[in-house]
Amino acid sequence: MRKGLFAFLMLLFALHIGAQRPAYGKMSTLVRQLSLTQESYPTRVKTWNSNGQEQQLCAFVRIDKDGEQTLLDKGCTPLYHAGDIWIVNIPLSKLAPLSVESHVKRIEAGRSKSLTMDSMAIHLNGVEVYKGTNLPQAYTGKGVVVGIQDIGFDLTHPNFYNADATSYRIKALWDQLSQKPSSYYVGADYVGADALLAYQHSRDGNDQTHGTHTLGIAAGGGWDPDEPGKYRGMAYESDICLVANASSEDAALIDSANYYKYTYATDVLGFKYIFDYAKAHNEPCVISFSEGSEEDFRGDDQLYYEMLDSIVGPGRIIVSSAGNNSQQKTYFDKPVGTLKMGSFITPSNSRIAFTLKSASPFTLRLKGYGVENGEIALKTADLLALEDSTLKDTTAIGNILITAYKSCYKAEECVYDVLITHATTSPFSMDVEGEDAEVAFYQSSGTLTENALDASLNAGEATHNIHSPSSAPCVICVGATGYRQDIYTYLGEHRVYEAGLNGKRYSASSIGPTFDGRLKPDVMAPGVNVISSYSSFYLENHPNNWDIVHSDKKHFQFGGRTYAWNYNSGTSMSSPAVAGAIALWLQADPTLTPAKIKEVFSETCSHPDASLSYPNNEYGYGQIDVYKGLLKVLELSNVPGLSTTQPTKVTILPIDNQQVNITFDAPAEHGFSVAVYSLGGQKIRQKSFASGNQSYQIDLTSLPHGVFAVQVNGYTKATTGSALIRI
Repeated sequence: MRKGLFAFLMLLFALHIGAQRPAYGKMSTLVRQLSLTQESYPTRVKTWNSNGQEQQLCAFVRIDKDGEQTLLDKGCTPLYHAGDIWIVNIPLSKLAPLSVESHVKRIEAGRSKSLTMDSMAIHLNGVEVYKGTNLPQAYTGKGVVVGIQDIGFDLTHPNFYNADATSYRIKALWDQLSQKPSSYYVGADYVGADALLAYQHSRDGNDQTHGTHTLGIAAGGGWDPDEPGKYRGMAYESDICLVANASSEDAALIDSANYYKYTYATDVLGFKYIFDYAKAHNEPCVISFSEGSEEDFRGDDQLYYEMLDSIVGPGRIIVSSAGNNSQQKTYFDKPVGTLKMGSFITPSNSRIAFTLKSASPFTLRLKGYGVENGEIALKTADLLALEDSTLKDTTAIGNILITAYKSCYKAEECVYDVLITHATTSPFSMDVEGEDAEVAFYQSSGTLTENALDASLNAGEATHNIHSPSSAPCVICVGATGYRQDIYTYLGEHRVYEAGLNGKRYSASSIGPTFDGRLKPDVMAPGVNVISSYSSFYLENHPNNWDIVHSDKKHFQFGGRTYAWNYNSGTSMSSPAVAGAIALWLQADPTLTPAKIKEVFSETCSHPDASLSYPNNEYGYGQIDVYKGLLKVLELSNVPGLSTTQPTKVTILPIDNQQVNITFDAPAEHGFSVAVYSLGGQKIRQKSFASGNQSYQIDLTSLPHGVFAVQVNGYTKATTGSALIRI
């Protein structure tokens, strides 16, 4: 479900409002819509559960210092608060009375998230997740909590054990859709291996598998009967804590009496659940979130972002996917001095929706070609003069609803949400006219196209489409890059797919800036054709689904069930890769903050497109380099003589008795030297070796147990570099 839908619906019932008008200015779009509908058509919204309890909305409420009693007096149930922002359950009949209370400053909620998988539902070949971001030998995420808030978890998958499947690593799950009786206002939690394995899967696990895949990328142990560790996640020894939330894909599982309990306020409680688990166990924590929705100019996310900012901090990091909205035009900007600019639009499910923003008056022209009375010119000055600045009309080109309001970012700018339902099937165009006005266009529903009927209407670019909450300043926003293009399924099918190769941006990965002009995404990671775990319960219930038949890499047996490795694409896959990488950094420095991590990005990320300056709105700071970043976190990146990259033709691994084995791809052609550094940056051992052998050892038995940097100074670039090892 999209926020834009609520924006276009919010004033449908405005004419029915009585004298005791609620304080709509305090309400976000969804809250206004519910309040309007509640007053005009209460039977459409008010439902009761089997216990006779009224339907409630989980929302953020900002109150002054004396407002807590007001919440209680209105029948609200407080769930959590940070400063003056509270998360509460509000009976729907109390929305209007609560809004007029002087102690209440704002009420905000939204059901707006959907999965940020590939927008074309393409599940393809496995990218080399570690290519350019190799896992350091010394850091595996041990002692760090990796959290995933997602849908469709298979709790029994062997990928969530340790490497040999002898130790179970999921510690706790809050399933917000669970029907088990509990003290939670939605769902129930399951703690410990016995309870989790007995539960088997999140309630939606028979029909969803997204969380099983994203968790595997971030923290999978990589157990496989034939190729142990081949598909392990980034932080494969971390502790795992999960929240199975509710997205639009789960709507069928939610009873109508509980529908509005699942909002992004509920998601914040999910993030807090994971952070609280980490705090109780005195561990740092990073959470990956691969869901999101469009930004808006109404300010519907302002309390959401403030609450997120209040729960992140040192050792508390949220990583989120950028979205997959850049395979079609989503934005254009008509500058001052240009008379007009526009585009043809193909409806989506008979709907066209877009937003316009300008500080100056202009004319909006809508045209259905070959439609009698199919051309409409609307002056924004006339729209603003209407009651509630809202136009509702039935026309030859469709049912039109236009709502005007001030931008939440710049009060001097007016915003116009345009919705056309039952849109004409004839060619349709829109353009904005006015030489003195700069007008920005943001597409929501429908596809911008070109048509020979008017070749000048060809505006549009694929930018300004970052998802929320990735657009929040305190959240690390991740876009996707791609490498491999070949797919080989378990049935022997081979296909070729190019969506971003050689580390270039995945063609669908969303592009900034944010609606208020900030740079996003922050960082990139492999997200095209990534191999990870897939739910055995989804496989069992949907054996002939496209993603099973055409995207499963391998099927294998474990504990009497059939499990899968599956190919998948999207920023949903890149977000957990970055979260797992940050878990390795948190193992080295548990006090890292979002700001410090962005600083590490700025100094260590690789730059896939050398033609661009960094940071930018396509790649952020560039593609994450786990090893360089880890050396920066450990303050080793400026140690003289220590490389910040790993050698590509030399393997550096510790072996028994505190020996380090140095193995070349082929016998060494020339002599070389090896230096060993402490984490303090001191060189504590150096030794030269002759050519001729393929494997060499350096003895570190005199050193204490710990982590050290081993630098090989070879005879080529490929045989020179460093690695972190633990002895």
